[in-house]
Amino acid sequence: MLRLLSLLQTRREWSGAELADRLGVTDRTVRRDIDRLRELGYPVDATTGTAGGYRLASGRDLPPLLLDDDEAVAIAVGLRTASSGVHGVAEAAVRALAKLEQVLPARLRAQVAAVGSATVAMPEGTVASADPETVAVLAIACRDHELVSFDYRRRDGTATHRRVEPHSLVTAYRRWLLLAFDPEAEDWRIFRVDRITAPTPTRWRFTPRPLPDGDAAAYVGRSLAAAPYRYNARVTVRASAERVLGALSQPLPGKVIALDAERCEVRCGADDLKLILHDLLDISLLGVEFDVDRVNI
Repeated sequence: MLRLLSLLQTRREWSGAELADRLGVTDRTVRRDIDRLRELGYPVDATTGTAGGYRLASGRDLPPLLLDDDEAVAIAVGLRTASSGVHGVAEAAVRALAKLEQVLPARLRAQVAAVGSATVAMPEGTVASADPETVAVLAIACRDHELVSFDYRRRDGTATHRRVEPHSLVTAYRRWLLLAFDPEAEDWRIFRVDRITAPTPTRWRFTPRPLPDGDAAAYVGRSLAAAPYRYNARVTVRASAERVLGALSQPLPGKVIALDAERCEVRCGADDLKLILHDLLDISLLGVEFDVDRVNI
């Protein structure tokens, strides 16, 4: 039954025959164990179709989750070391970490403690907060390929209402961003999550469209590098483009242009002047000479 629960947590839907085959039991045993899980409070739904199947649905209460060693360590390390831009999560993360570490086996607790003691995070004063419920709603809509509607505040402060096909949540420039296809504009759009309010799933499913570049992070990076910004700077660095690109905390595509084998130009742009300073700090840590050639403030 525990192995059955573990399988249900790893995939959205399973057929009865698939579960029986993976567990090496009969269909009748699968049905019996499904009933036992339901009695224990796990919301296992039966799905319709030619073969029928099962899925672990969301319920009113969170039932116990099964984690393997790698998953438990990953979650604990993430809770301990992550510098989250989600407003109000820090206190909840501490409570969750306390509960998790209480039940971790000694061998895993030592791994988590070692990573935590060796890791120091610098405070990020420019991290934009995002409402955790908003992030959760958008993440689920991305996963389930469900149209979502929301109110959005543009850069100039004007309010609009959007209905989009969400694709991915991407973090860049210390912000949460939603990459989505806007059917009304018939084009891809990038939305700042901290400007989104009242996200509402519509229960309308869509077939995901192929991204122009095939990779969400690369597409967002190229779009951000080419976007018009309030502040812009061009920096000539006496180091190879490859070395500089590896030093930047936000190495967006098209941001670093090679001038020759030993020089490159970094194109910095942002609506927040502090982000320009972050780029200059990254470059200065290389220990090479650089010139700020052009600044538009």
